[in-house]
Amino acid sequence: MSTTTDFIAELVRAANEVEKLSSYEVSRMLDRSVNTIRELRHELGIVPVQGRDALTYISTVSAGAAQVPNEEWYHGLLHAAEMIRDLHIVRDTGTEFRISEVES
Repeated sequence: MSTTTDFIAELVRAANEVEKLSSYEVSRMLDRSVNTIRELRHELGIVPVQGRDALTYISTVSAGAAQVPNEEWYHGLLHAAEMIRDLHIVRDTGTEFRISEVES
């Protein structure tokens, strides 16, 4: 398995065992996830749309890990794992796509 795949598995395991984690551990994992997602996006040339970035939720849970319920830890960890998995697949398959903002 690759380092990325190992990290995805670690996030899923942590989400399924949040009751065994401290807020510090969750915050560190989510911060690492945010950095990983940013790096993958940079490699792929993906620029997030300001005000609509899915990383906002993960960052918010990380920053407030000591105050939010374990259910938010669970969702934050799984959301991070899903984003990393999806970006990893796009990178490894060489998929190319264009992102454009739709005007309302």
